[in-house]
Amino acid sequence: MKSAVETLSPTRAKLTVEVPFEELKPSLDAAYQKIAKQINVPGFRRGKVPPAVIERQFPGAARDEALNDILGAKYVEALEENNLTPLAQPEVEVLKYDDEGPLEFTAEVDVKPEITLPSYEGLSASVEDLAVTDEDVAEQVDALRERFGTLIDVERPAQDGDFVVIDLVATQDGEVVEGAEIAGFSYKVGNGGMIDGLDEALVGVGVDEEKTFTTQLVSGELVGQDVEVKVKVTQVQEQELPELDDDFAQEASEFDTLEELRTDVRERLTRGKRLEQAAAARDAVLESLLEKVEIPLPETMVTEELNARRANLEQQLQYAGMTLEKYLEDEKQTQEEFEADLERRVRDAVAAQFLLDEIADKEELGIDQAELTQHMIRRAQQSGQDPQEFVNHMFEHNHVPELVQEIRRGKALQILVEGAEVKDGSGNVLELKNLQADGSIGEPAAEGEEPAEAEETTED
Repeated sequence: MKSAVETLSPTRAKLTVEVPFEELKPSLDAAYQKIAKQINVPGFRRGKVPPAVIERQFPGAARDEALNDILGAKYVEALEENNLTPLAQPEVEVLKYDDEGPLEFTAEVDVKPEITLPSYEGLSASVEDLAVTDEDVAEQVDALRERFGTLIDVERPAQDGDFVVIDLVATQDGEVVEGAEIAGFSYKVGNGGMIDGLDEALVGVGVDEEKTFTTQLVSGELVGQDVEVKVKVTQVQEQELPELDDDFAQEASEFDTLEELRTDVRERLTRGKRLEQAAAARDAVLESLLEKVEIPLPETMVTEELNARRANLEQQLQYAGMTLEKYLEDEKQTQEEFEADLERRVRDAVAAQFLLDEIADKEELGIDQAELTQHMIRRAQQSGQDPQEFVNHMFEHNHVPELVQEIRRGKALQILVEGAEVKDGSGNVLELKNLQADGSIGEPAAEGEEPAEAEETTED
């Protein structure tokens, strides 16, 4: 077999492949044998029909059958021969395929770009200070108090923060909107996320009083259209919170005093903030290295990732009962700003993948079965799936190579971060090497022992 490669762009190549007849013959012979077992020809036993008879009966059938096998095998062989890593399915064109002549075909495909790795020793980056304020602690303690609060009926109009029981119906042109009628629904005033305008309408409404307002639905057939919503309050309750004292601490936790509870809350918040800071550090170190190298990106790959992220966002918004327009309004972004920001993040993410893959190859990073299993279990937990079902799905749909790449990229990023100097806003050097998955700082790993891997807390 002869092959030649034409570089169409830094991320796209065209292979031209010529396969001589002697290399085609085994596939053709196998194709004739396969067809012979499938047909009945008078005078011949099944499986013993000569190729010449098959060709008279079914002209070209064996050549077509063999072609599928030959193209795939020779395409892979040509990729290996020219040291190309494909990123997508190729566009194949058969140029010549005669009865006794060679097979000639071309294959255009997006390929992994060649990257000249810059030095990644001694990188530096900075992140914001880790800060847990008294207000942060108080907010968490108050949230715990609410869990132990009691609801008491009150004879006054509803206020922000009250719990109300409501009947609600939405109509358009006097007709009830399908799926927009509820009764006896418990709702916290000011909670948001149900119907635009509901919280404002409920404030000042007493028991057995009604309020009508105009709003737009965010889901269903009438999404984006004006509807009239009538809400009736049938019960108003205010929440009575327990006193902040040692008795509350003993009821709500394993601690004897309120001060011990607050200390524990502060420590848990600190560990969470430390993980957030570590994630920011990883992003900052990776960004500092990306600034040192130009990585050409396959536009088809970027487009596919853009489309996937848009679809994922739209699905999440649909589950949350929110339109993209409302989301952008809350984020104070225009459509153009959103698209520009999304494309920037996608391009950075794709470039980071190529860069980390290159580092993983250079460092000859591998993984073992235990690491793969642990990674799959963590991924299953993050997505709320049964671990065994997730593992089965990954193997059945051949997603394991993708998971292996994820682990190798994580290891490559860990090498970058551990070799970098990361300081916070106050100039303190961050201790990242011994950071544990729960946000605590562990003891230095013994020689030859891998440190515990901190979980990713952010995702591009």
